[in-house]
Amino acid sequence: MGKKEIENLWREVRELSLGTETDRLPSPPSPLHFLRDYISQSKPCVISNAIPHWPALKLWSDPSYLSEALSNDSVSLHLTPNGRADAVTPISTGEDLCFASSHVENLPFPEALHAVRGSSSSKVGYLQQQNDCFRTEYSNVASDCDGDVPWATEALGCSPEAVNLWIGTDLSVTSFHKDHYENLYAVVSGEKHFLLLPPTDVHRLYVQRYPAANYRYDRDTEEFELEIEEPVRHVPWCSVDPYPSPEREASERLKYPLFFNGPKPFHCTVKAGEILYLPSMWFHHVSQTPGEGGYTIAVNYWYDMQFDVKYAYFNFLQSLSYESSSLNPVLSWREDEDTESGDAEV
Repeated sequence: MGKKEIENLWREVRELSLGTETDRLPSPPSPLHFLRDYISQSKPCVISNAIPHWPALKLWSDPSYLSEALSNDSVSLHLTPNGRADAVTPISTGEDLCFASSHVENLPFPEALHAVRGSSSSKVGYLQQQNDCFRTEYSNVASDCDGDVPWATEALGCSPEAVNLWIGTDLSVTSFHKDHYENLYAVVSGEKHFLLLPPTDVHRLYVQRYPAANYRYDRDTEEFELEIEEPVRHVPWCSVDPYPSPEREASERLKYPLFFNGPKPFHCTVKAGEILYLPSMWFHHVSQTPGEGGYTIAVNYWYDMQFDVKYAYFNFLQSLSYESSSLNPVLSWREDEDTESGDAEV
């Protein structure tokens, strides 16, 4: 398969299946409808009026309610100097790049929430622990939401593997990545803004291997230091920033023409009370707009994906080299040779 055939694939998958916009459903689908029209086709959709019965919709916009309900609980606060954890980042002031993870501190929830709401351009807090954090760190407010998404659970034939809580401000942005889960992403307060690309578009994101690094935050100096892991470990990650700064835009477009000159990503905004179905292996970039409490809150349900023929097709496609005119050639490998380190966000 050559360059022309891969580019035809990007076009044909949109013409034959995906269309040009994300489907929006006015109410939750039946399990059969969801399975037939979305899961089996690996097609995202946004469901309105999805969680009107959740007490969280009314209660969680009030920070005092959450601080009181979780007053005795310690949670994992993620800190970065720029709101971009799990992202490709320059090493110091040089041109070399790394995959940077956040500094993590365990704090009482009221203190952690205060840090999130007080985020600045030089220190950004985000509650984004993942690893089933909603059922562990936030169990005292678990009754404010459902333990699963019933129609999705029936359609997928299993219960969620993990349920996660996310609390952040507009300063937190999640870079393009994919997850090996079927994702039901419910927004409780504020809005989430997703850019989506199907697995067929993997070459357009210029996945490269980067050395893993971690931020370290010094409370005394209030400064961050970025440290490369020892021994060195490499993480395959998407290189493209879809919203480069004005001074970087020209160079980014030159480096990543397949992204900027190819089919536009799907864009959807998920508002409070809505759920996004994000199929496994879809690439997604996420930003957010705060709600009444000065933050955005979401709960997502990760269901195990089926490692079936679709996974085999993706693995084959990813293994193909793509000869690009970019300054950075598109590399190739198989998923079973080197998998991504950790899942960033929904």
